Amino acid sequence: MSTRRVPSYRLHKPSGRAVVTLNGQDFYLGRWQSAESKAEYDRLIGQWLAQGRRIQNSGNPAQITITELVAAYWEFARRYYTKHGEPTGQLPGVKVTLRWLRRAYGPTPAADFSPLALRSLQQQMIEADLSRRYINDNCGRIKRLFRWAVSQELVPVEVYQALLTVPGLKRGRSNARETLPVPPVSWEHVEATLRELSPPLQGLVKFAWFTGCRPAEARLLRPMDVDRSGKVWCYRPSRHKTEHYDNERRVFIGPQAQQVLQPWLSRDPEAFCFSPREAVAFRRRHKQRVDLRHIQSHYTKDSLNLAIRRACQRAGVPVWRPNQLRHACGTEIRRKFGLDAAQVVLGHAHADVTQVYAERNFRLAEETMLAIG
Repeated sequence: MSTRRVPSYRLHKPSGRAVVTLNGQDFYLGRWQSAESKAEYDRLIGQWLAQGRRIQNSGNPAQITITELVAAYWEFARRYYTKHGEPTGQLPGVKVTLRWLRRAYGPTPAADFSPLALRSLQQQMIEADLSRRYINDNCGRIKRLFRWAVSQELVPVEVYQALLTVPGLKRGRSNARETLPVPPVSWEHVEATLRELSPPLQGLVKFAWFTGCRPAEARLLRPMDVDRSGKVWCYRPSRHKTEHYDNERRVFIGPQAQQVLQPWLSRDPEAFCFSPREAVAFRRRHKQRVDLRHIQSHYTKDSLNLAIRRACQRAGVPVWRPNQLRHACGTEIRRKFGLDAAQVVLGHAHADVTQVYAERNFRLAEETMLAIG
C-alpha cells in the first residue's frame, strides 16, 4: 500500500464512533459524523503529516470516555437483553446502572476507571439509601460492561481485571441498607384477594398457588402446552426464565391444580388460558369501569401486579405480589418433602445436572404434586 495515502475517517460499528488508524494505532474521534469528530480527525491528520507521517507521542489523545462507552454498551444491551422480541427484566436494571456511571464519571476516560472509582460509586449508592443487594447488582453490571468493552477492544484488559478485585458489599460489614427477604403470602390473604378478582385472575392465582410456577409461566399458559396423559399433568412453557441456557422447564400439575385449570382448557389450543379480555367482559357485566386502551391477549408483569394490588386494597389485606405465591408453595413443599423436592418443583436445578439425576428428580416432583398439587 502506498505510504502517500492519507488514512481515512471510518466508523467503528461496535461503539458508534469515528476512528482513524495512524501507524497501526486506532484513534477514536467521537460520535460518528459529528462536527467534533471531523474536527478531531483534521487535527490528528495535520499533526501526523507535520511529524513526517508519524505520531511521535504513544498515547491516544482521543480516548473513549465513560459517556461514549455507556452509549455503546446501551445499544448492545438493548439487543442482547431481548427475548421473543420483548425486553427482558434485566434491561431496566442495566439502564439505571448506566445512568449512575455516566452521571458520576461521564467525562472520565474509560481506561482510567479504577477500583477506587468503583468503590466511590458504591459509597454514593450507599448514601442514596439503596439496598446492599441492589448496590451489588449495579456493581456487577458495571463489571460486565467493562468485560464487554474489553471484548470490543475499547479498553485495555487490565481495566476489567482491576475491577474484579472490588468485592461486593457483605451483610453487616457496610452501612448499606438491608432488605427483608420476600415472605410467602398466607392463604388467608390470598383467599380474601380472590373474592375481588375476576374469574380469569382467580384461575391464574390458584394455578400459581398449587403449582409453584413463576408468574410469567402462569400468564403465558395455553392448552396446547399441557400434557394431560398421566395422573400428574405436565406443562412445558414455550418461554421461561432459563431457556437461553438450554434448560428444560416442567411445571407439574396435581389434582387440585387440574381442577382449577379444567374450565380453561376447552378453548382454542393456542389461546392463553387466563385472558385479560375475558376479565374485561366479566367486569363490564358487573358494571365496573374498565380502561380499554391497552387490553392484551395475556397479562403482562405490570398488568398482573396492578390487578393484584388493587384487589388487595379492595379486600383490605396487605398488598402481596404474584411471586409470593411461588414462595408459599416452595415453603410448603420443602417443609413436607425436603429441599430436593422443592428445588425441582420450582425449577431451580442447575444446568449441569446429569440426565440421570434430572429424571430421578422429575419422578420425585410428580409424586410430590400428586400429593399436594
